[in-house]
Amino acid sequence: MNFLTWLTPGFLRAQIRTIDAEALEYRLQRERHPQPGLSPQLQVWVVIGVACLCLLLVHYGKYSSNLRDLISWLDTLTGQNGQWRYAYRTSEYRELFGYVWWGGIHLLGFLLIPLLAVRFWLKEPLKHYGLQWGRVHEHWPGYLLLATPIMVFAIIASFTDGFSQHYPFYKQASRSWSDLLLWEAIYIAQFVTVEFFFRGFLVNGLRRQFGSLSVAVMCLPYLMLHFPKLWPESFGAILFGFFLGVLALMSRSIWGGVMVHVAIALTMDIAALLQTGGLPERW
Repeated sequence: MNFLTWLTPGFLRAQIRTIDAEALEYRLQRERHPQPGLSPQLQVWVVIGVACLCLLLVHYGKYSSNLRDLISWLDTLTGQNGQWRYAYRTSEYRELFGYVWWGGIHLLGFLLIPLLAVRFWLKEPLKHYGLQWGRVHEHWPGYLLLATPIMVFAIIASFTDGFSQHYPFYKQASRSWSDLLLWEAIYIAQFVTVEFFFRGFLVNGLRRQFGSLSVAVMCLPYLMLHFPKLWPESFGAILFGFFLGVLALMSRSIWGGVMVHVAIALTMDIAALLQTGGLPERW
């Protein structure tokens, strides 16, 4: 396929029509040949209900204050007389522990719970929800066109004070290579969970009933996920989420979106570090 084809509006409309046609064919087949298990309507309720609970869990559970409360509770329960709380407060890795908690809550809410819902409630193969390579290699121009402008913008924006003060989120990332690599491992794992939840669970869970409108439904909570960030990033999340959703349905995979997110995130973090003193000098 010609690379420039991906830049034409007609190409995108054709992909959306294909997605809608596949959804219509599925619904017609279900009407002609009813199958055991959840009805399509009930499946929509399950997906949206589970998604609401997961979004609630991640939004209120991700803060490190919950980790402090848990440590205090365990300290009291085990009779440690404040030793655990003191060790946490005085640790040089206290901020990193907070991000481990943050990543763990994302893992639970955006990956494990939806996986369990797919496996034991919806009773469908996980590959139907994007956990396969699929046709990512066929659609690499779309992913490249999506990632490249944002990476260029990130490099330009890194010269502003607001950008370098915001990224990386972990403020001790420049202290050592261990800090930086541990942070990036948490950050990348979080992107896997986000891609599975939004472009895997939500989009594919609603695709057969809603067609391309499943992407529109997904874009609303995906935008709200970005509200704590800088406003240009939140604004960009609208189109970014839309194109990633369409590409995920085209490729039948979340991994292209994961690679796009990782490339952009690493570019932002490294560009910010280079503007504020450079990469770590010790392990």
